[in-house]
Amino acid sequence: MFAVWLPADSREYRQYGGAESCAERLPVEAWEDCLRTVSFTVDKTVVKDGGRNPVFEATVSGAPFWNGVVRFGDPGPLLTTLRPGDKVTGTVWRGDITVLSKGDLRQSSSDEPRDEPQMTAAIGTFAGLLAALGVGMGAVRTARPGGYEPFTWRSYGKPLLITIGITCVGVGLPAVWIGIPWEAVPTVAVLIVATVAWQLYRHRSAGKENQVAGPQLTELP
Repeated sequence: MFAVWLPADSREYRQYGGAESCAERLPVEAWEDCLRTVSFTVDKTVVKDGGRNPVFEATVSGAPFWNGVVRFGDPGPLLTTLRPGDKVTGTVWRGDITVLSKGDLRQSSSDEPRDEPQMTAAIGTFAGLLAALGVGMGAVRTARPGGYEPFTWRSYGKPLLITIGITCVGVGLPAVWIGIPWEAVPTVAVLIVATVAWQLYRHRSAGKENQVAGPQLTELP
């Protein structure tokens, strides 16, 4: 699926980078294929850093459209300085607030198109591996309804699910930071998960054989 997402994301990034400012003589519309500069008033901000679900948001109002919550990926440099009542300038493109600024401070929102195909590939790889895990375990249970050991959720499903999640994040983020081509993300992630799956299989199979070939009691005459 990421093979479909990636061209669309790259195309949107190029279109955003090449967008021109909206002509002042044109009426303001909710969806415009140009960059419009709009004045907003900050109603409130939420900066919840740390924990499993960080939140970085600013609620703005005062424009003909686009009023509401603007989400960010981190707290700075602008968000932490904002207070209710502050006046900010927003850049709007295709109905989304892509940037907020105040004075010399400027911060991109989560809606600003980015050229980060590596993380898109990582998300697509996660979805594909998760689907493969579900199909594989379902196929084993269907083919062997009375004896699908050791292919159980505890033995294989849970460890592989954790491995898939950690691997996709662990490969995708460094790929973005270093600038590794996105094609390497699914290749490396699938290789790691396949290696872990094979090692799990070997370990579980060896443990089962050891149980079968355990110490035998010899009855004395």
